[in-house]
Amino acid sequence: MFAVVVEITLHPGTRADFLSLVQKNAAASMQNEPGCHQFDVAADAARPDEILLYEIYSDADAFDTHLASEHFARFDNAVSEMISRKVIKTYRQVFQ
Repeated sequence: MFAVVVEITLHPGTRADFLSLVQKNAAASMQNEPGCHQFDVAADAARPDEILLYEIYSDADAFDTHLASEHFARFDNAVSEMISRKVIKTYRQVFQ
């Protein structure tokens, strides 16, 4: 398994639009990408401009497929101006 954690800080006032778009992206990933096993979107009400994405893929190639998908390209383009900071961390499964 290949895990992806994305820490996002949004520009103030963009949260509602971002959440609508990321929900569509997550749903499309789960429905259309056999290598995507989990796509969670998390937030804390105390920090409304911070969003955490937690994604599980079969392997790094499946994540590359996600990044190359049409729905991700549309999402990435639509949210690029909403994001002030984004940190992507990847992890490979050590043992089962």
